[in-house]
Amino acid sequence: MFKKFMITITILVSLLFTTPTFAYTVKDGDTTAQFAQNHLLTLKEFSRLNPQIKNINSIHIRQNIKTIKPEHKVGEPLHITRQAKNAVHTLSIPNPDSITKADLKVRKAIRIAKQEINENMPKLIEISAYEKDLLARLVRAEAQDEPFNGKVAVACVVLNRMESKKFPGSIRGVIYARGQFQPVLNGEINKPADNESIKAVNEALSSKRNLVGKSLFFYNPQIAQSRWLDTRSTTLIIGRHVFKI
Repeated sequence: MFKKFMITITILVSLLFTTPTFAYTVKDGDTTAQFAQNHLLTLKEFSRLNPQIKNINSIHIRQNIKTIKPEHKVGEPLHITRQAKNAVHTLSIPNPDSITKADLKVRKAIRIAKQEINENMPKLIEISAYEKDLLARLVRAEAQDEPFNGKVAVACVVLNRMESKKFPGSIRGVIYARGQFQPVLNGEINKPADNESIKAVNEALSSKRNLVGKSLFFYNPQIAQSRWLDTRSTTLIIGRHVFKI
């Protein structure tokens, strides 16, 4: 199963020197250090952008200097947004100046911020129309009388299995694996999905992808004939279903 991730990362402070430069005219009271701080530049970056300035400690009124970053005022929030299909995560750094030392490049703070976003970003998966319909039919059969989040949770378990090395790597392979789902054995899987199950699958594939964490199993302990799942760690309970790792 190929997993396609469509990711756009917008960083309001660009860190690449290939980015078009901005011109700035020095005003009365400006200093090199203040300019560099306001534009999130290190002095080395400032010097590299402005080789015509021989003494970076001395800039003059009406002198034209270059920057690759729009002005960032000290104490002004810095926002980094990562968008993936229907899910958007924005990390705000209330005061980026407070997390950087005088000689620390801002890109380190940006790298940390991007890593935090990546760790919390739900994995987004694209599947074929056939597999989406098959998953929705399983959700209907397994969770017809469960609350909406319970339906989403069932779909998430199947997706988790698909991504696990312990199970087949496709939706069809997971669902039709021998002895795994009762609806396959009793034929309920062949009945068409309802609208709510289809909606649940769509949300499991996007905004609610991490609803059940790393759960690989679910069961109804009131009717389960086998009790081996009782010994596994419980992640959450939704309706009559208990979800397990």
